[in-house]
Amino acid sequence: MLKSSSLYAAIDLGSNSFHMLVVREVAGSIQVISRVKRKVRLAAGLDKDNVLSEQAMERGWQCLRLFSEHLQDIPASQVRVVATATLRIAKNADIFVEKASKILGNTIKVIQGEEEARLIYQGVAHTTGGPTQRLVVDIGGGSTELVTGTGAKASQLFSLEMGCVTWLERYFSDRTLTADNFAKAESAAQQIIMPVAEQLIHHGWQICVGASGTVQAIQEIMIAQGMDELITLPKLQELKRKAIVCGKLEELEIEGLTFERALVFPSGLSILIAIFKTLNIENMTLAGGALREGLVYGMLDLPIEQDIRARTLRNIQHRFQVDIEQANRVKQLAEHFYLQVAKPWGLDQRSRDLLSSACALHEIGLSVDFRKSAEHASYLLTHLDLPGYTPAQKRLLASLLKNQSGAIDLASLSQQNALPMQQAIHLSRLLRLAIIFASRRRDDTLPALRLQVNSAQSLTITLPYNWLASHPLRAENLQQEVQWQSYVNWPLILEERNNSSL
Repeated sequence: MLKSSSLYAAIDLGSNSFHMLVVREVAGSIQVISRVKRKVRLAAGLDKDNVLSEQAMERGWQCLRLFSEHLQDIPASQVRVVATATLRIAKNADIFVEKASKILGNTIKVIQGEEEARLIYQGVAHTTGGPTQRLVVDIGGGSTELVTGTGAKASQLFSLEMGCVTWLERYFSDRTLTADNFAKAESAAQQIIMPVAEQLIHHGWQICVGASGTVQAIQEIMIAQGMDELITLPKLQELKRKAIVCGKLEELEIEGLTFERALVFPSGLSILIAIFKTLNIENMTLAGGALREGLVYGMLDLPIEQDIRARTLRNIQHRFQVDIEQANRVKQLAEHFYLQVAKPWGLDQRSRDLLSSACALHEIGLSVDFRKSAEHASYLLTHLDLPGYTPAQKRLLASLLKNQSGAIDLASLSQQNALPMQQAIHLSRLLRLAIIFASRRRDDTLPALRLQVNSAQSLTITLPYNWLASHPLRAENLQQEVQWQSYVNWPLILEERNNSSL
C-alpha cells in the first residue's frame, strides 16, 4: 500500500478546465498515480464587467468536491493549488477562492501571468526532450503564455490576455465557422502578440514546443489522419479550411477531434495560427508536461537534467532489469551501421537518436518472458510513460521493438508518424542486424563488417573471409533474416571478402 507521505498533488484551476495530477517520486522522476480533468469553462461565466456568475462558480465548486476526496490521503504540505487567468481578473474571485479553499482543505494561490509562464516552462523542461533552447507556447482558456529559455532557465516570460474560451465568446459567439470569423480572431490575436514578437524572435529558439489542449487536439487529429507529428502553418490552415466547411460549431467534425475538445478548438486554432504567423514559427511539437508538472517538480525539488531522454532510458532499464552492457553493445553496432548508410539513406540526427533509444530498450520484453519478447517489449513501451519523447516517437519506438526479430509487421511501421515510412524501415533493418551480430553478448566476437546501400532498398553486408563458416549459428540467423526481409521486398545480400583481400 502507498504511504500518504509519498504522494504529491498539483491542481490547476484553469479558465477552461480544472486539472488534478497525483504522483509519487520514483528514481528521480515522477510516477503518475492519477489524472483527473473536468471541463468547467470558468471564463465563460465572466460578464462584461469581469464578474463571475454564480453558475460558473458552482461548476467549479462541484468539480473541486470531486478532487477533494483524493486529497484527503495527501499531506497539505505536499499539495499545491493554483488558479490562473480567469481568477486573476474576476472582481469577485475572493468569493470563489474562499469557498474553494474550504472544499479542498488547502490554500489556493492565484498566480500572476509571469509566474504561470515560469511554471509552464519548468514543466516542459522537466518532461520534454530535444534541443534545450526552446520557445514554449501554452494557449489556455483565458490567457496564452509565450516563454523562451535554455535548459532549466526561462529567459523571457509573457502572459497575454487571450485564450480559447475568451476568443470563443468574442469571435465565435454566433457559433458560425466562417473565414470572416477566423480572420477577425487571428487579427486580434496578432495585435496582442506584436508588442512582444521582436523580443522573442531576437532571443531565438532551436525548437518550438506547444503545451496546451489546443496543441494536444491538433496532435490527435494528425495521428488519426496519418500525418507526421510536426505541426506546421500549412497543416493549421488546412484544419481551418475543414472547420469552415463544417459551417457551424455544433456541426464541427474533423477526423481525430474529440467531442470534448470541439467547442473551443476553432478559437484555439485561430490563436495558434496567429502565433505561427507573427513569430515566423516553422514547426512545433507537443510538450510532455506543463503547469501541473512544473508545480510537482517544484515541490520535489528535483534537478532538471540536461538530457531528459537519458534519464527516462536509465529509469526504464533499471525498472525492467535490462542487461545494460548488451544494450550498449547493440547500440554501438547500430550506430556503426548508421554511419555507413546514413547519407545514401537520408537519415538525420533525429533518426540516429531514436535508433539508439530503441537499442537501449529492446530487451525489456525479457522481463515478461523470452517467448514473444518482442511483442512484450512493444506492449510495454506503448503503455509506459516516456518523459522526453513525443507520442509519435513513442509509437515509433514501440514499432521498432515489435519488429526487432522474426516476421516483419509493415503495418505497425506505417502507422507511426514520427518519421517518414522509409526512414522507419531503415531503422528497423539496422536494429535487427545489430541484434543478430551482437547475439553472442561478447565484444570480442563482433566482426569487422561493412554495409553498402545498392539502391533504395537493397543492402549488402560484407563480412570477413570465412566468417560465416566459423560462426554457424549466427550464419543461420543471418540466412533466416535474408528470408524475413525478402518477404517484405527488402533485398539483403550477404558476401564475404575473398582470401586475397585479407
